[in-house]
Amino acid sequence: MTAPAETAPAGAGRVHDVVGIGLGPFNLGLACLTEPIAELDCVFLDSKPGFEWHAGMFLDGAHLQTPFLSDLVTLADPTSPYSFLAYLKERGRLYSFYIRENFYPLRAEYDAYCRWAAGKLSSVRFSTTVTEVTYEDGLYAVRTGSGDTYRGRHLVLGTGTVPFVPPACRGLGDDVVHSSRYLHRKAELQARESITIVGSGQSAAEIYHELLGEIDVHGYRLNWVTRSPRFYPLEYTKLTLEMTSPDYVDYFHALDEETRYRLEKQQKGLFKGINADLIDSIFDLLYEKSLAGPVPTRLLTNSSLTGARHEDGGYTLGFHQDEQGKDFEIRTEGLLLATGYHYEPPAFLDPVRDRLRFDGHGRFDVARNYSIDVTGRGVFLQNAGVHTHSVTSPDLGMGAYRNAYIVRELLGTEYYPVEKTITFQEFAA
Repeated sequence: MTAPAETAPAGAGRVHDVVGIGLGPFNLGLACLTEPIAELDCVFLDSKPGFEWHAGMFLDGAHLQTPFLSDLVTLADPTSPYSFLAYLKERGRLYSFYIRENFYPLRAEYDAYCRWAAGKLSSVRFSTTVTEVTYEDGLYAVRTGSGDTYRGRHLVLGTGTVPFVPPACRGLGDDVVHSSRYLHRKAELQARESITIVGSGQSAAEIYHELLGEIDVHGYRLNWVTRSPRFYPLEYTKLTLEMTSPDYVDYFHALDEETRYRLEKQQKGLFKGINADLIDSIFDLLYEKSLAGPVPTRLLTNSSLTGARHEDGGYTLGFHQDEQGKDFEIRTEGLLLATGYHYEPPAFLDPVRDRLRFDGHGRFDVARNYSIDVTGRGVFLQNAGVHTHSVTSPDLGMGAYRNAYIVRELLGTEYYPVEKTITFQEFAA
């Protein structure tokens, strides 16, 4: 078991058992689960002034694609005071949620819940930007922009993913809007004569549906272009959902590296598809608007973005129709990229790069216990492990499981029960 940390104030010689860097839902969940553990002294740092989770996508009615049980703590500790139900009870919203009879919290509601939980924790430090991590005398020294140094026996990285901008659109300027900033730039987009959405998945569909609903008010032309062969739904059948389980993590992680990378590409529909009800709503809205005549919108599939030019107050986008092998262009004034997110190892880790493990593709070699360092228990990674832990890596419902696993690694004993076999099906021969 980890020895208790010294009691000196942070930044003045105190040694923490854990320094968590980044406060998205996963590290926030770990902060909640470690708060009652007297044997662990933890501190969690984030550069933002407060918790924020995809605020640019709080569209009216937008909800999580996982049920409320996938909150910060419940699947590890249903009795935790930091559960979503505890939040609803304290806010006087529990009966309303019960009467609503919908397992899926609104996205803005989930963000409010996370901010509520963060406000109750003693271990979180916002407005704290990490600039460098070094390894000194058997400890990780985490330096911040304010000059403080937090020392820890272990690191847990929760910096998350960043918006992905396709190579063709890099260098086009701030006029390009990524879906992560959609609501902040919505009015600006709707003032244009034409808007083109590039990308697929839930975010692209939600934005298209909203812009299509207001197309008559603003009079723009609206395009939605994706390289996917179709607007495919999120696969959400129950036997498929068993792939978000400890059993499947064990199976997937034991596969050879090349097989895992091949499966990573094939399994995107398991967590990057569109809610089926939303696809139907888009069709119904198109049908409704077409009663008055042709709708000024285009939906194009199988079309990969190959080039982009910013000129004369707009964009000329080049595409390649993959099945026909033909090139074509679209001229648009507004451009919105719903192209998702990707993981970039933070630059502050450069001084300890020699202590971290990388696979043959140059990505973190994430062990089964979620560690990425040469000791196998010094640095742990949240999310960013689709290539090693499959679709469970970004899944909110598996966050509490992963944190229970990490807590067990930190303590050397099982504080929260860590499930091992829960599926009806068998994945291995």
